[in-house]
Amino acid sequence: MWIISTSIAAIVTTAIWYIKDPQGKYKLGTLSLMLWGATIMMFIDGMVGFVSEGSFLDISLTPTMLAVILIIAAFIAWEIFLLVTDPQGVLTKRRQIKAVKSQ
Repeated sequence: MWIISTSIAAIVTTAIWYIKDPQGKYKLGTLSLMLWGATIMMFIDGMVGFVSEGSFLDISLTPTMLAVILIIAAFIAWEIFLLVTDPQGVLTKRRQIKAVKSQ
């Protein structure tokens, strides 16, 4: 189940990035790459599970919760990346305004 969830999240993020953010203003390409990386990792894990145990998909509660946690972690990492890079300069503008007001 986790490969399905993360691949859907990766596809949706890639489509939004391609349609709404081609210049990379919101760094959706980074989020898309994180989700695609997780999807590839889970695909390889599923293939190893298929070879060793004979099952590719596990549709129980644990893998579903793992997928949700992984997608949330990708969004948190993306948010931290946005705060560090500050693509729109919001934090820089606020620092400049505070510096001017304090003088």
